[in-house]
Amino acid sequence: MNVVLPAAATAAQVTQGAIDCDIHPGVPAIAALLPYMSDFWKDSFVRRGMDGFDLASYPPGAPISCRPDWRPATGKPGTDVAQLRAQALDGFGTRVAICNTLYGGQVAVSETMGAAICSAINDWIAAEWLAADPRLRASIVVPAQAPHLAAEEIERLAGDRRFVQILLPAAAELLYGKSYYWPIWQAAEKHGLPVGIHAGSMFRYAPVSNGWPSHYLHDYVSQSQVFEDQLLSMVSEGVFLRFPTLRIVLIESGVSWLPGFLWRSVKTWRGVRSEVPWVKQPPAGIIRHHVRLTVQPFDAPKDDPDVVAALVRQIGADGMLLFATDWPHWQFDGDRALPAGIAPDLARRIMVDNPLATYPRLQEATAP
Repeated sequence: MNVVLPAAATAAQVTQGAIDCDIHPGVPAIAALLPYMSDFWKDSFVRRGMDGFDLASYPPGAPISCRPDWRPATGKPGTDVAQLRAQALDGFGTRVAICNTLYGGQVAVSETMGAAICSAINDWIAAEWLAADPRLRASIVVPAQAPHLAAEEIERLAGDRRFVQILLPAAAELLYGKSYYWPIWQAAEKHGLPVGIHAGSMFRYAPVSNGWPSHYLHDYVSQSQVFEDQLLSMVSEGVFLRFPTLRIVLIESGVSWLPGFLWRSVKTWRGVRSEVPWVKQPPAGIIRHHVRLTVQPFDAPKDDPDVVAALVRQIGADGMLLFATDWPHWQFDGDRALPAGIAPDLARRIMVDNPLATYPRLQEATAP
């Protein structure tokens, strides 16, 4: 019989001391980043009147982009430190939270402009968010469209121990197994930084092979296929063989698709492994060792704890799941950020032990 968390417990009681692996400070406008840019880029943005770099993957006005009770009366979601503190930190009793900033630098067609925006985001998040609350940490935002510049940005910020991860979009210009991206994996492994692959797209290519979707519903749901493609690319191209200590975190990928994907990857590998002789063990084992997932959204029936418990058993690795609220995105109602069906001992691992094991830098300053 599966033991679940008591229904009467408040959010702060259930998640007290948790490590939130995915929150989203929002950039109010490009003007907020100008103080952190060189004179050349300041002048370029001002003279050309460029703004509106919000990602199409998360339109600020879309319901999923902000829970109704978290949406500010004015302005864009996620742009107020005080709201983050009240809703995401104090509201869930969070010990530490990792800021994953999603903005146009990650998808800009111009490599140099993208790199300039990413660098400004990192300096802005450090000065105006990390400095505002000691519970906050951040991901290094890098331009995936220019891996050599991404590696330079990682080197620039690796010495700041408040940065605990590198952030990439799920749908990039190429599959992440390609050697084109190896400078990013090399820099990540060098500095012991996990790489977070977050739901979202550079919109260079259609998310599915049949073409472009017509509606946001289709685009968002198809993201799970993008995550599957990226994992199989990295496994089959030998990324984890070449970078054996690399850790990947799938952020906002959903969870319920994983058991079937693991089963299919092993079944097919058994039949065609002569094509990839360097993949010497079943893909499921490689993925369980190198890959972690945040639990919002979990994408399972809301009121069926038995389904959640069964999915966790089928994944076959308690260490793969990481706590997240995905603030301010709308992935759950009320205060229960963990899905019903998570046993108390596993909840503790998801909220504390697994994040500490995944992000070594969190162990440096996260004592209760």
